[in-house]
Amino acid sequence: MSDVAQLLLPAVRWHPEQGFDRERTAIATALQLGVGGFVLFGGTQDAVRALTRELQQRSRTPLLIGADLERGAGQQFAGATGLPPLAAIASLNDADSVRRAARLTAREARTLGVNWDYAPVCDLDVEPENPIVGTRSLGANPMKVAELASEWIDACQSEGVLACAKHFPGHGRTKEDSHAGLPTVSASSEVMHSADLVPFRAAIDAGVGSIMTAHVAFPGLDPSGAPATLSREILQWLLRQQLRYDNLIVTDALIMEGVLAGQSEAEAAVQAVRAGCDLVLYPTDVKSVAAALEQAVKTRSLDQERVRQSVRRRLKWAQWVSPPNDYRRPSATDVGWGAQLADRVMHVARGKPKPLRAKVDVLIVDDDVGGPYPPPSREPFLAALRLGSAPVTEVQSAAGESGTSLVVALFGDIRSWKGRPGYSAAARDAVAEAVATARRQARDVTVVQFSHPRLAHQLDAADIVSAWGGDSVMQQAAARWLLRNKG
Repeated sequence: MSDVAQLLLPAVRWHPEQGFDRERTAIATALQLGVGGFVLFGGTQDAVRALTRELQQRSRTPLLIGADLERGAGQQFAGATGLPPLAAIASLNDADSVRRAARLTAREARTLGVNWDYAPVCDLDVEPENPIVGTRSLGANPMKVAELASEWIDACQSEGVLACAKHFPGHGRTKEDSHAGLPTVSASSEVMHSADLVPFRAAIDAGVGSIMTAHVAFPGLDPSGAPATLSREILQWLLRQQLRYDNLIVTDALIMEGVLAGQSEAEAAVQAVRAGCDLVLYPTDVKSVAAALEQAVKTRSLDQERVRQSVRRRLKWAQWVSPPNDYRRPSATDVGWGAQLADRVMHVARGKPKPLRAKVDVLIVDDDVGGPYPPPSREPFLAALRLGSAPVTEVQSAAGESGTSLVVALFGDIRSWKGRPGYSAAARDAVAEAVATARRQARDVTVVQFSHPRLAHQLDAADIVSAWGGDSVMQQAAARWLLRNKG
């Protein structure tokens, strides 16, 4: 197999019972083929550190090892620091908080051997019905998003970790999830250039080492209707020529329907590289995809020099990233600041929640549905509440004692394959019924929504607190907020 396999970055997923052991055969195959890196999902810090060390030692070439760390290293790795969603941090209007968040994330990632952070999200939050961006975005104002994204990129790469601006040329206007189908953005070229592309221009000016493509069609930029990942017009003419970007272009995950659209992974990978992508993220059949790329080079349907350019770019950045070490390891102050950041973004979306009574009932309404992967455990919220020493009981009904506070914990995060940003009718009805029951019994009731504050308008409740997202760090921050508000 030639160097073409270096353009592939397969995934390695942690299993709750088997750890990374269940991936051993796939890892061995990938390393034998000579892949250029991996994308990691989950794992404990010690297991991740051991795995990345082993991967680098066994590989014939320096590897890029990436992970989705938009919400801190704790988003993926147990024991690392989780952070609020980017929208929550941006709501503080404090660029230094963005820098510190990126720096903390990069420092923790590097000590684990993860040298590529797939962040920041540069998509604009301009479509409330967008099912996949929402709280992941730094905001709706192009100039503000550009400023904050640049801060993230500079701070991250100053720590020797490669940053990634995504999803080019902008996923913010879609009403469909590209995991489940091919969305189309109907905005004109003029609108895209004056708004959506502004953060990406700033990212390029900031020296971002990688840009991730969107599995989204942009007829205003490419009338063919091809997703950006497969569009020479968007990647070669717009990104390379007009915007003068010369660093890595990486596809979004190859498992997504937005790029597959009925074709095989191998076919999509060849088209992506032909269009201008340097690296192909998350192929599941690595051997077949590598063989297809090899065959495409042999038959000259892929230009050999074009492939060599991608191989050189990958090697350049794999050599650029800092090796894992304990130098500038996050301090206790850094980690403590991360927890305080979660507390700072807690947001009263409506009303004035009453202090908790001596006893507390918690009713969980879970609207995090869809997709092949389970949502985070809800236990961190309950466990953190119980640290307040008052009796806390998880209940299945809002009926209870009049002297007991009721907390309705509504989980409605942005999730892949979920297909919507708001709450289902069943979730809204469950909240309304719980609130009505509590009112009839003269019980104090507070709704804590683990989602964007703007979704409060969908709920029939007087007192609503928003925690922005359902990761454990925000569950714990919500519990602390309620305990501070205790009577």
